Order: sequence, then structure tokens, then C-alpha cells
Amino acid sequence: MTTPILLDVRNVKKSFKNPDKQELLVIDNVNLTLREGEIVALLGQSGSGKSTLLRIIAGLTSPSTGEVFYINEQVKGPVPGISMVFQSFALMPWLTVMENVELGLEARGIPRKIRRERALKAIDMIGMDGFESAYPKELSGGMRQRVGFARALVIEPELLLMDEPFSALDVLTAETLRSDLMEIWHDKDSTMKGILFVTHNIEEAILIADRVLVFASNPGSIAGELTVDLPYPRNSDDAKVQALIDEVYTLMTSAQSRDRTQKRKAPKPLGLEYRLPDVGIAELIGLLEEVNELQERGPVDLPELADEIRLDVSDLFPILDALSVLGFAKVSGGDIAMTSKGKELIAADITDKKVIFAQQLRESIPLAKTIVETIHQRTNHRASEQDFIEMLEDHFSPEESERVLTTMIDWGRYAELFAYDYNSGILSFEDEEA
Repeated sequence: MTTPILLDVRNVKKSFKNPDKQELLVIDNVNLTLREGEIVALLGQSGSGKSTLLRIIAGLTSPSTGEVFYINEQVKGPVPGISMVFQSFALMPWLTVMENVELGLEARGIPRKIRRERALKAIDMIGMDGFESAYPKELSGGMRQRVGFARALVIEPELLLMDEPFSALDVLTAETLRSDLMEIWHDKDSTMKGILFVTHNIEEAILIADRVLVFASNPGSIAGELTVDLPYPRNSDDAKVQALIDEVYTLMTSAQSRDRTQKRKAPKPLGLEYRLPDVGIAELIGLLEEVNELQERGPVDLPELADEIRLDVSDLFPILDALSVLGFAKVSGGDIAMTSKGKELIAADITDKKVIFAQQLRESIPLAKTIVETIHQRTNHRASEQDFIEMLEDHFSPEESERVLTTMIDWGRYAELFAYDYNSGILSFEDEEA
């Protein structure tokens, strides 16, 4: 007998309008189902639209097109059977633990006596008994997130949504809270029939989920799916768990490669619409040096690299993307290998590093070339950063445009392609003969 479908997301797209009324596509044509008794993880880089999708499913925002169905009923607003745990705890600082947990019940008009009984039960369930009268400022991060879980569980949801619920916690606290969640999930008295959660942590996804959906970026879309057919409890040292982690890395690098390939097949191979990763020079060179040390026997396994430098998906993949686009490394099939340019960069002294980086920057990143050419064309060899922000706003939100330009300025200054005056916002040539 087929297990009933709890959640059905059909052809969902979401776009936002920037101040110039241009639409920025965040999520594109997402389809997914979640059946009763299933835990599904949404795994991908920051900015890939996972959290936005979760808010659409929760009824907190509407899709631009497409539909979401919960137990065969279309979601058009908050649904009684769906509850959500947020990354930022989202507690009211002026309310006690008890009052924060009761908040959702109070909004639904539940009588005080009943909501107090249910809140006490939820608080006890997540191990916060004795802290009912405490305020959020008195609690550690792990305790505050436990309150967030209690607030979500007190309404007795059938579908629990979680947006990176463990990312703001230290490793040990996150591990304990994950174990507690799985105990609640397997408790026969639990009302939960399904869990959908967003994470950047590949190991976390494999340890918890029955299925992992890999998200591609710009716009967000499902690029791959992996079934995790392993019994609970799962151990991160298990060879089968490690093999699945390898498979996820392969799925994610393939998705990243496809994303860049599609951009390069567009009318303008790689233009100003390229979303420059938010990565510093030290991170780029540092990762290359780490790869250089590890690749004595050939390409480096990405899970091995991530474990060595202790980076999760949200931190590692932007660096990989930058190294690939700049031509310093090649990423494929879950492995990374340095290119000849990458080896040349690592072997060079500080001065030559800048020269090599400048060359790759001009050749690989259109925004760098645009900035240099614009400054050169001006009679005074000066240009305002606002000129370039306005160019980028044809493709990104104002906030994202500023972030992309900030990264570009950092890279350009390191490579000595141009100078930048923070107070005036002016980009110029330090050496006029350059």
C-alpha cells in the first residue's frame, strides 16, 4: 500500500521585484512531495532559495506561480497542521519560556488552562523543565533553540518545517538536540507525520533524512535527489554513511558545474549576471594551499578536504566556485584538482601572486574587466562605486549588488587592478601609467 502524500509542491516559482520593477527569480519550477513517515532534507548553498521555499510551504509567503498542497488542501496562508522552527530562535525577549511556548496556542484562541497544560508537556519533552519562568536572555543558544522546538511542537503539528535549526549552535549542542529530535520523532505518542528541513551540513542531512534534495543556485531549483536507506540510529563513522556523503558531494559539484555551463551557453558567455561568491583572498589561497598539500596522489576527495578544514557546504562551495571560475582549480565528480595556473599561483612569491591573480581576474570575471575599462575611459581615470552598483541592479537586488561589488573591490585591490577610497566611494588607478 502506498503511503499517503502529506505535502505536494507543484511547479513553484518565486520572484521579487527590485526598485526598478525588474523581477529577480529566486526559485524556479520546484516540484517535491513528502509522504507520511518521511524526513526530507533540502541541502544547498546560501542564497539558493531553500528558506524562501520553506516559508512558501508554511504559508508565510505566496509563490509567484505554482501551488502547494498539504493533505490535498491548497496552502494559501498559515495552516494549523504545519509548524516551523527558525534558525534565529525568533523568541520574544520580553516573554518567559512558558509565554513564548504558549504564543502560538494563544493566537489560536486556546483556553488558558489547556494551553498551559500543553506548554508544560512540550517544555518537558524538550528537556527544559524548571526553566518555565526564565527569559531568553538567561538561556544559552542551545536552550533558546529548545524553546523554539517546544513552541513548534506545542501545537501538535503533523508536518514540522525546520530552517537550519542547528546551524547557530556549537557542535556538541547541535548533536544533542538532533538526538533529542529523533527521539521525539520515533515516539509513538508524537503527532508528527513528516519533517522537512533546510541544512548546509551534508553529514547532518545523511544522519537524519530519508531523502536528500540537492538545491542548485541562481535561481534555486532541485538539481538532484538521494535516498538514504539506512536504519536509525546512524553513525557518522559508518562506511555506508561516508559513501552517501561522497554521493552528495558528487551531486552538488555536478549541479554547480551545470549551473556554470548553462551560464556560459547563454548569449553572453559569463556576464555581469554572474553572482560573485562572497569569498576573501585569504580563503581562496588558503584552500589552494590545502589542496596542494593533499593532492600528492592525485585529485583530492571533497569530503576529505571538508573534514580537514572543517567547512560546511555554505562555506566550502563558494570558494570552490570562485577557484573554478578563476581557473585555479577544477571540480568534478566530488573531487578537486589544481590547474597549472593554480600551481603557478601557489609557487609564486607575494608580488607575482598579485600579477597572476590580476591576469585571471581580467580574463575570467566580466565585472573586473568592466570596472577597469570604465576607469580607463574616464578622462580623470575615476569612477564612482554607485555606477557599478546600478549596473549590477539590472541583475540583483540592491543588497546583493552591494555585496557583489564589495567582493569585487576586495579582489581588485589585492590584484592592484585599481584603488578604492572608502570615504568617497571612488575607484581609480593608483598608478596612472597602469
